[in-house]
Amino acid sequence: MANSETDGEVPKQVDHVARRAEIAEALTRLTATRGLEGVSLRHVAAEAGMSMGLVQHYFKTKDEMLLFAVERRSQVYEARIKAQLAAGELPSTPKAVIRAIMTEILPLDERRRGDWLMGVAFFIRAISDPAFAAAFTDGVPQLFDLLALLIRQGQDAGDVDKSADPMHESAILWALADSQGTNIVMKHRTPDEALSTVDYYLDRLFGSAPAG
Repeated sequence: MANSETDGEVPKQVDHVARRAEIAEALTRLTATRGLEGVSLRHVAAEAGMSMGLVQHYFKTKDEMLLFAVERRSQVYEARIKAQLAAGELPSTPKAVIRAIMTEILPLDERRRGDWLMGVAFFIRAISDPAFAAAFTDGVPQLFDLLALLIRQGQDAGDVDKSADPMHESAILWALADSQGTNIVMKHRTPDEALSTVDYYLDRLFGSAPAG
């Protein structure tokens, strides 16, 4: 039987990717319960079931882990939505895809709550750290562009009023996710109540095209 640690470069690379992902997931879980400032590299190593030395082999500092974890988050969101589409679990309409994006962003359960709090920690660090600020500046416009593209597709299909401005609508969707996510985390609203507000807005946006 081949030994993945010694026989060839491809198994090694796959292992490295998986280990980095495991460390990022451990950081996310801990951030959800302790907050980023209460988490150390040693805590992450224990949560991931790895030695401190192994964690430091991949990430020298907690900031490096945070940057990787947040950048990876958008890739995981995209992969989950693509998997739902491929499995036929999600209608391939612009409205359904936007709703899937919103439900991935919102902290509707413990996994997504961890992702949300990671984003908050990332935002706070971005205020004072240029490397984090650059990643934040790149990530949000990409999401706006994707939402705007889906809204334009809705307009082409006759589901969204042609007078709607896709970029303004995408900014409203982001603001909606931001406000409702905060309300969920602070327990001002339940996940179901927040999602109901998202559905209310999407029904108005995708039901506003004039008849005829």
